Amino acid sequence: MRTRRTKQITARLTLGYARVSSEAQVDQGVSLDAQRARIAAYCVAMGWPLSEVVEDPGRSAKSLERPGMTKTLEAVRRGEVERVIVSRLDRLTRHTGDLAHLLELFAKHDVALVSINETLDTGTASGRMVVNMLAVLAQWERETIGERTAAALGHKRQQRQVYGPTPFGFIRIGGTLVEEPQEQAIKAHAVAMDREGSSFREIGAMLTARTGRVWGPSSVRAMLRSRMALEAV
Repeated sequence: MRTRRTKQITARLTLGYARVSSEAQVDQGVSLDAQRARIAAYCVAMGWPLSEVVEDPGRSAKSLERPGMTKTLEAVRRGEVERVIVSRLDRLTRHTGDLAHLLELFAKHDVALVSINETLDTGTASGRMVVNMLAVLAQWERETIGERTAAALGHKRQQRQVYGPTPFGFIRIGGTLVEEPQEQAIKAHAVAMDREGSSFREIGAMLTARTGRVWGPSSVRAMLRSRMALEAV
């Protein structure tokens, strides 16, 4: 007599995800605790059994390469997850490309992304549309800030104003960079060697001998390719 096997249906999980980027927040625990409590309260209101809140303490949103995120995505790929809940969308990621990747992966495995702060649920078509729009706007804001910062630094460089480490060939006087004649002469020699085809290692040996400090190939390259350094040669 053949025994009939019945396939066991396992309920899929509701996972919360929380992240903070600064070590101070990790030590205080305030932000993580707040995210965890908010996710738990939202699940109670929606009638969803919360399985776990996965955390990434002290992790930046610049990349998806985080222990907690990796754990979450592995569970998604195994088909164990029904939805992932975050308190805010930026706890998950700050990059449009990463968000698009997550949405595609979640859709492939029939997983909903829920963001409490933005009142979004990608289990619906309107939720997916709004998430994509918010991500595009966030990317635009970051790029706009980057353009303004680059313009401000470019102006400071043209005006020889200090905005970072003092480049070789200059000294600081107040908030202004002033050429240092001896270093300028050494730098001009380095630039000439570079144009003649000398390697960064050969130029570094010359700089080390003339300045009394060790110059590795990476330091030589940084000095030679610095726009402010070359403008004065």
